Amino acid sequence: MPRLPADPRSAQQRATRAAFFIPGFVIATWAPIVPFAKLRAGLDDAQLGLVLLCLGLGSLVAMPLAGALAARQGCRRVMLAAALLMLVLLPLLAVVSDAWLLGGVLLLLGAAMGAMDCTMNIQAVLVEREAGRPMMSGFHAYYSIGSLAGAVVVTLMLGVGVPVLAATVAVSAVVLLLAAVSARAWRAERAAGGAAAFALPRGVVLGIGLVCFVSFLAEGAMLDWSAVFLHEVKGVELERAGWAFVVFNLAMTATRLAGDRVVAGVGRARTVLAGGLVGASGLALAMLAPGLGMGLAGYALLGVGCANIVPVMFTLAGGQTRMPEHLAIPAVTTMGYAGVLAGPALIGFVAQGASLTAALLLVACALAAAAGLGARIGRRPA
Repeated sequence: MPRLPADPRSAQQRATRAAFFIPGFVIATWAPIVPFAKLRAGLDDAQLGLVLLCLGLGSLVAMPLAGALAARQGCRRVMLAAALLMLVLLPLLAVVSDAWLLGGVLLLLGAAMGAMDCTMNIQAVLVEREAGRPMMSGFHAYYSIGSLAGAVVVTLMLGVGVPVLAATVAVSAVVLLLAAVSARAWRAERAAGGAAAFALPRGVVLGIGLVCFVSFLAEGAMLDWSAVFLHEVKGVELERAGWAFVVFNLAMTATRLAGDRVVAGVGRARTVLAGGLVGASGLALAMLAPGLGMGLAGYALLGVGCANIVPVMFTLAGGQTRMPEHLAIPAVTTMGYAGVLAGPALIGFVAQGASLTAALLLVACALAAAAGLGARIGRRPA
């Protein structure tokens, strides 16, 4: 029997999963080495907070620019440049000892992460469209898998005495290998000549961005406030408080792996509505439950609920006609990432004026409202 040619769509799907894995793997590598960087640069807590802000600022600036570059140069070139920049910058975080240099490296790393995040979602929209079936949740699951893998691998290496520089070089080698294997299948087509480079979100894209903002705000609340809440409000030992984010992350990853089948079975609108209501109920349970066990169950429900909201929103952003996708995807990505950055600070202000429980219950209410908006958008004809 003659050998059939390989389906290029399958290669592009695998390459897109690798693209999502890479930034998750890299950012998870940074988390365990933050204490080493703080000690090396001689930073206090306030100075570290300002330095860490550079990571988010770099991403926010790069996201809309990445959309314009992807339109003019193709996703492949932008993603390859972002991946190469990440693997060069990561080892520098293990050696820089000056606060200004550390901030500069984090600014560039954030820019590379933001460019990759934006462009890989443009690639995912194109690949999903050609496949003719839901795939976005599965793509986003690989970001979560990369995050879990990076955190576990680097923590284990540091735990057995591997130097920080060697650990970051090993991660960079993995990124180089994945990029080299996948880059050929990343999309290379460009937008038509004369395409706009940047535009503010409008119409349905603004609504999609608001839903992503709230969903990312809930995720940011888990990252920054879950352990604090368990320790300070529920009296859980500090050593056990970190399990909240672990449970949330595992539940989200598992749900995203099954998410494409869920979306295909029940539809986008019902997936978003059910997810938002389950997530809001889970967060409320975590706030009001008396014991650690019920609290962790609530955090797991929050992970299940939030898992497929953002992937569905990116699919809708790629399918709407109000804005070109190379403008819509960066706009939605930027609004969502703003939720990660601004959300924890907003929660802190509300907690200072009322209580942390009240602040997080407001997040639960916002998530339920966002689910209603997302479901309404999901019912719109493509």
